[in-house]
Amino acid sequence: MVQASLLHLLHLVSPALPVGAYAYSQGLEYAVEEGWLDDEGALADWLENVMGQSLAYLDVPVLRRCYLAWQDADLAAVNHWNHLTRACRETSELLLEDEQLGQALNRLLNSLQVPDSDPALYETTPCFASQFALAGVHWQVDIDELAQGFVWSWLENQVAAATKIVPLGQTHAQQLLTQLMPAVLDTCERAKTVTDDEIGLSLPGLAMASCLHERQYTRLFRS
Repeated sequence: MVQASLLHLLHLVSPALPVGAYAYSQGLEYAVEEGWLDDEGALADWLENVMGQSLAYLDVPVLRRCYLAWQDADLAAVNHWNHLTRACRETSELLLEDEQLGQALNRLLNSLQVPDSDPALYETTPCFASQFALAGVHWQVDIDELAQGFVWSWLENQVAAATKIVPLGQTHAQQLLTQLMPAVLDTCERAKTVTDDEIGLSLPGLAMASCLHERQYTRLFRS
C-alpha cells in the first residue's frame, strides 16, 4: 500500500510546487555563457561537484539538523541553523534565492495550517531547508528519504535550467538525470558524516559564477 508520507514527499519535490525554484540557476547560467561548461561532460562534472561539495556540506546537513530540531520542538535550534545558512550564502543573489524559496514554502505550509509555520516565530527569513524539514516532520517523511528528495529536486531544477541555456535536449536531460542519480545518494550519505564545525564548505567557482551573474548583461534566471 502506498504510504501517505510518500505522496507528501512527491508533493514536496514536484516541479509544480509553487516556490519559484524554476527561476534560479545558481550561477549555472553564467558558467555556460562564459564557456566553462561547453559539453555534457563538463556540465555533469559541475553538477556532481556542487552536490558533493556544496549541498553535502551545507543544505543537507542543515536540513537534517532542522528536522531533528522540529521533532524536539526546538525553535531556538531552527533559528540558529537559519542564521548560519544565511551567513554561508556568498552572494546577494544566492541569499535572495534562499530567502524567496524559504518564504514561498513557508507561505504554502502556513496556508495548509502546518504547525510552526507562522512567520512570526522566526528571528529572520526562514531558509528553504528549514521549511522543507518542517514539512517532512509534519507529514512523517523519513529523514533519509526527505534528504534524497531535497537533493533530487535541486538536481532536476538545475537540469531543467540547462535545457534552456546549454541548450540541452530533453532526451539528453533525462540521460543526465539518470547518470547523476548515484551522486544524489552519495551526497546524502556524505552529509550524514558532516560535523557542526564542517558545515559551510565554500566553492569559489560557484561563488564567482553567481557574483558575476549578478552583473551579466542578458540573462534568463535570477541567479
